[in-house]
Amino acid sequence: MTPANSPEDDRAAPAAQAGWPRVLVVGAGAIGGVIAAKLVRAGHDVTALDANREHVARLMSPGLRLDELGTPSVVPVPAVSDAAELRGPFDFALLTLKAPFLEPVLTTLVSRRIIRTFVSLGNGLIQPRVAAITGPERLITGIVEWGATNIGPGHVAQTTRAPIILGRSDPAGPDLAGQLAAILDAAAPTVIVSDVNSHVWAKLLLNSTFSGLGAVSGLTYEQAVGEPPGEWLAYRLWTEGYDVARAAGVRPGEVAGIRPADLAVRTDADQPRAAGALAALLSRLGPTKASMSQDLERGSPTEVDVINGAVVAQAAALGRAAPLNQRVVELVHDCERGARRPGRDTLAALRATLASPAPARRPSQEPGARHG
Repeated sequence: MTPANSPEDDRAAPAAQAGWPRVLVVGAGAIGGVIAAKLVRAGHDVTALDANREHVARLMSPGLRLDELGTPSVVPVPAVSDAAELRGPFDFALLTLKAPFLEPVLTTLVSRRIIRTFVSLGNGLIQPRVAAITGPERLITGIVEWGATNIGPGHVAQTTRAPIILGRSDPAGPDLAGQLAAILDAAAPTVIVSDVNSHVWAKLLLNSTFSGLGAVSGLTYEQAVGEPPGEWLAYRLWTEGYDVARAAGVRPGEVAGIRPADLAVRTDADQPRAAGALAALLSRLGPTKASMSQDLERGSPTEVDVINGAVVAQAAALGRAAPLNQRVVELVHDCERGARRPGRDTLAALRATLASPAPARRPSQEPGARHG
């Protein structure tokens, strides 16, 4: 990316074009902030809604500091901290707000009747909760596969590159997904799929495994896997969630360049295939710091109940158990309450959930050796 004026200032971004769809970004933290800045920079009509007043003030002046895989820029973003300040209508509301805060904000937006179409882009199995408030006919389901970090008020960083996935619109109505994809392409390559639920589950596997490990350890995806027995726990968490998805009749779609089945490990013979898939995934997403880990650092509620907790709930509905995911939920809530701190001891507590010893790691299997 080459900023318009200088390496650190994008204030000359093109003005929004009259007649273009109006976009509201609900929650301008890591993911929402990156999307808002990129859409504004491309000339789209964007407003951000975020409850953090200091963050909102900095979004507007001097602008959001965006670190895009090491390339800095500053992009002024129109923003408000109170939904009462919004002047509709908006064609699309991109929901990047954390799950614990969704219901009250959504209820307010729906009651004001200023949003035509809502777009769920958050983590976990939140779609039924969102649809219950917005109405399923007004909801597009999507997922964001790339990672970002909320560094502080007015400052976010995109840490990896990957697409945005959207569910296909009802063929009987207007092609809203197509219109939205044309907008979101300014933020990341955007793909429309027929079976978006398979991709929602693929993202859930990614988050429940690697964000779960990141939350209990306080480390990035790659660092967490590099901690003994992080790689083994990754295989076990992924396999537990994958088996729940398949029991529910879902075949998770490709995520981060891998087939979800390739990371499932049930016998020693599966390990070489899984190690290759893990290496491929970490080559794309290794630097990601889990949003749950960022939440714990800030003392904020996490989304563990709609991520690992969603795997547990779906397993229970099928008469199954998901003990590792259940333990992640418990450990993260312990960290939220201050009873534990993310780190090696908490990772060891997760390991203790399973009685069988982790297999010894061969030197060639070290994630540090694979990924530097």
